[in-house]
Amino acid sequence: VQLQASGGGLVQPGGSLRLSCAASGLNLDYYSIGWFRQAPGKEREWVSCRVGSDGSTFYADSVKGRFAISRDTAENTVYLQMSSLKPEDTGVYYCSIMVRNVRYWGQGTQVTVSS
Repeated sequence: VQLQASGGGLVQPGGSLRLSCAASGLNLDYYSIGWFRQAPGKEREWVSCRVGSDGSTFYADSVKGRFAISRDTAENTVYLQMSSLKPEDTGVYYCSIMVRNVRYWGQGTQVTVSS
């Protein structure tokens, strides 16, 4: 199982970014996948997830209404569309999946929200 995260960058407050997480070695139709982030000096926190079995999506209160998780079946990729970004959204974003009680992580992509 490999996860390749990309799409981070520098954006001004109020701006948007779309993160991608391309999966190989498994079909995302059958697994739940999540996004996490880690701000400097803070612990990694959960941001959002998409349930593989029924497509349900869930969000942390801090991003609800601003972020949207989606999947492209053909590309076997999950996206995190981030809008109305705030400085407190700054951090390294990771995608992650649990397979047979083993958690796999993508390599992380840096998001910086600053004017």
